[in-house]
Amino acid sequence: MGRKRKEQPILRNIEISGVAAEGKALAKVAWKEDDENKIVVFIPFGAPGDIADIKIDRKKHSYAEGHIENMITPSPIRVSPKCAHFTICGGCKWQHLPYEEQLKFKQQQVTDALQRIAKIELPEISPILGSENVWHYRNKMEYTFSNKKWRTWEDVRSGKEFNDSGNALGFHIPGAFDKVYHIDECFLQDDLGNRIRNFIFQEAESRGLSFYNIRENRGMLRTLMIRIASTGQVMVCLVFGEDRPEESVALLETIADRFPEITSLLYVVNLKLNDTISDQEIHSFRGPEYIEEEMEGLKFRVNAKSFYQTNSAQAYELYKVARKFAGLDSNNNEETKPLVYDLYTGTGTIANFVARAARQVIGIEYVEEAIEDARLNASVNGLDNTLFYAGDMKEILTDGFICSHGKPDVMIIDPPRAGMHEDVIKVILKARPSVIVYVSCNPATQARDLSLLDCAYRVTDVQPVDMFPHTHHVENVVRLQLK
Repeated sequence: MGRKRKEQPILRNIEISGVAAEGKALAKVAWKEDDENKIVVFIPFGAPGDIADIKIDRKKHSYAEGHIENMITPSPIRVSPKCAHFTICGGCKWQHLPYEEQLKFKQQQVTDALQRIAKIELPEISPILGSENVWHYRNKMEYTFSNKKWRTWEDVRSGKEFNDSGNALGFHIPGAFDKVYHIDECFLQDDLGNRIRNFIFQEAESRGLSFYNIRENRGMLRTLMIRIASTGQVMVCLVFGEDRPEESVALLETIADRFPEITSLLYVVNLKLNDTISDQEIHSFRGPEYIEEEMEGLKFRVNAKSFYQTNSAQAYELYKVARKFAGLDSNNNEETKPLVYDLYTGTGTIANFVARAARQVIGIEYVEEAIEDARLNASVNGLDNTLFYAGDMKEILTDGFICSHGKPDVMIIDPPRAGMHEDVIKVILKARPSVIVYVSCNPATQARDLSLLDCAYRVTDVQPVDMFPHTHHVENVVRLQLK
């Protein structure tokens, strides 16, 4: 017999005092009345200034996790969430906070990470660049079909009967691979995305098409991707879990007829166990296999497998900061144009964006398909001063590589959330570029890497950028100068 889980207490009349790095609120409480030392309790969907009863869900030695059981006095900064699915679908965890407050917390998150983890000399950190659009800003949304709609506890406890089919088209519940919550309306993408998604759901149900059973790995309709570019071009990619051409074609024809604004209608037949389509063949039902984003006259082709920053307008602001920090925002004459290395280049967006002001840009990325996109985008834009290489960063960026291609004057780094491998940092320190521009989606790992670079570089500029309103995620750009 398994060990019975200990029932955790409810802490009464607790004031929430701050926001933690992962988006949860926090309170510092004495675990028992006679305790002198307080522990931190992490609480989702709380706001600084809330006074509430907190039900503890899990207790560790130095901290606890809980949720608001009863709100006594809401914080004066609280606002009403715009979305009916708030707290359920897993996204937009800060909808209850005014956007100005969100920016304050993100600014503090960057400051805390650099000061507490990096522990290096820092300049004044610039005020965060907020997103002009706080709704409808995402150019890409992904949804999952399921034949078992997840219902809230309120639905279950109500005892009411449900006459719907039990099918869902929406988002996975956080931490549950087999639970999908049906979405009627999402405010993150243009409303066209809602209309397309709801139409496909209704058509599929009226035709009796099977929705995917995630546990049994069967069902015709599996996932849906909708991309709406800043250029107005629209991509819809429907993934089928069963190869049933007649029914698939009939559905795709209906979608194409109903939404002539779809410029790229694609489909995939994915019969394997996981949902990733990176190793699957993409079929075009109507239009090209890509849509185009545009920045300053540069065109970037984006296909169903491509990575592109999901906030197009704010990506432009982010790249302008990186270009400015790299000293590439002015017209350099040919003799003074620098050699630029772009590490973790992805589809080469930054590399191609700065190429006009560089002597040459060399981009390195692990994913071969991304490098193919980078080369294609360079060709589309007539850029002949870019070179792109695919492979493991620490294996490609060697002393021999630098000797062969030249010592970089500027190095732009945009690693994944985990930051850089120590071997990569060692090669960077040997290469000794005059300027490093470090773009990061995780200030904590960025701060760790900055501490390792501090032996040879000093930080001259720090610019946080908000790419994802209503979430705790924040980008940060740091400029480093060779000492």
